[in-house]
Amino acid sequence: MTTIAATTTATTTTPTGTTTRRVGTTLLVLVSAFLLFDAVIHTLNTRVVAEAMTELGYPAWTAPFIGVLELVGVALYLVPRTSVLGAVWLTAYLGGAFASQLRIEAPVFSTALFPVYVGLLLWAGVLLRDPEVRRLVLP
Repeated sequence: MTTIAATTTATTTTPTGTTTRRVGTTLLVLVSAFLLFDAVIHTLNTRVVAEAMTELGYPAWTAPFIGVLELVGVALYLVPRTSVLGAVWLTAYLGGAFASQLRIEAPVFSTALFPVYVGLLLWAGVLLRDPEVRRLVLP
């Protein structure tokens, strides 16, 4: 008589500590507040935004459209179920901002890379809050 031994594979997950989640939530709030402010002033097409758009080589009338795109990304990022989609959306948005800054030859570390810094904080918030994403990204 042969017996077949059943082997079970236990999935080990690193529990997310309270501190880790709090830091991730703090990053979410900070990044979202900044991007929400930026989206609102773009949508309202304030004088400062119109001047900045002209300096970047874009017509001022495009600012509200850019603001709405940013608002959609922030809304997706704030909903836990769609936060990864929002992070991808905002990464694309920030990539466009980075490219725009490079095009006008803005100072690299202070201005051109600022969208990259925001994107890194955005993804750090996702990684610290979501164990599924952390498992996919980190070995």
